[in-house]
Amino acid sequence: MTGTPIEVPEGFALSTVQREGERGRAWLATLPGLADELLRRWDCEPSEAVTHGQVGIVVPVRRRYDGTPAVLKISFPHPGNVHEPDAFTVWAGRGAVRLYERDDARFAMLLERAGAPSAPSADPEHSAHSLASVEDTDEAVAVAGRLARRLAVPAPAGLPRMSSLVAEWECELRDEDRELGSPLPARVVAAAIATVRELGRDQPETLVHGDLHFTNVLRSEREPWLAIDPKGYVGDPAYDSITLLRTRFEALLTSRPCSPRPTRGPPPCAALTYSPTPPRSTANAPGGGRRRGR
Repeated sequence: MTGTPIEVPEGFALSTVQREGERGRAWLATLPGLADELLRRWDCEPSEAVTHGQVGIVVPVRRRYDGTPAVLKISFPHPGNVHEPDAFTVWAGRGAVRLYERDDARFAMLLERAGAPSAPSADPEHSAHSLASVEDTDEAVAVAGRLARRLAVPAPAGLPRMSSLVAEWECELRDEDRELGSPLPARVVAAAIATVRELGRDQPETLVHGDLHFTNVLRSEREPWLAIDPKGYVGDPAYDSITLLRTRFEALLTSRPCSPRPTRGPPPCAALTYSPTPPRSTANAPGGGRRRGR
């Protein structure tokens, strides 16, 4: 035993049971023992109170042999979390936190520590140490954009291809239009579906973060900013732009006058508005697309 068992944050436990039911309750019961086993195996000791994200706990630790600060992350078993360690492995610390150890069967990783928890039960990703704390929208977008470019590297085999999600995206567009009472003209929905069909199936073999937003970028001593919580998707590097920018749409719209609209053809943002997959002309831009998974 490493000492006193870890204490699972109450809010995280409640949300997990609400979302996952009895399966979540059973998983929560195993967490203290699982964390203790991993801490012993990876020779770490807890250094601060347990924090959490939406689907996993984060235990701040120090590695016993050299005192290196790290975090033990254990996520609820879910398909959306499977390829996170694969992405970290490919990046090898370039623009993202380093992966020290992994246990894929337990959805657990020992990671380089970036940022810092702001309170014992708070989500460290939403603390003053994330890019979300930067009030200047232009600066925050520039930081995330540079990071996205660094993370867009040739993808290995075995990671999920976004091109395989095209049929799912089409169904979601139709289903959500129907569930919302068809608030948009039928021609707009048809244009969105046509854009998905045209652009979604032909995407580059490029590793992208898959869930890049301001709270998934943390301050670091090794580099100014590092990415966390990737999904490890393969496709157009523009995928993350809408996920990144949607949290600050209002600020972006009011920050400066828009560029003049071309006299012929749709505005450049039209395909981004219609579709979760961005136009090919933005293939080298940082990000684009609708957020998927958890």
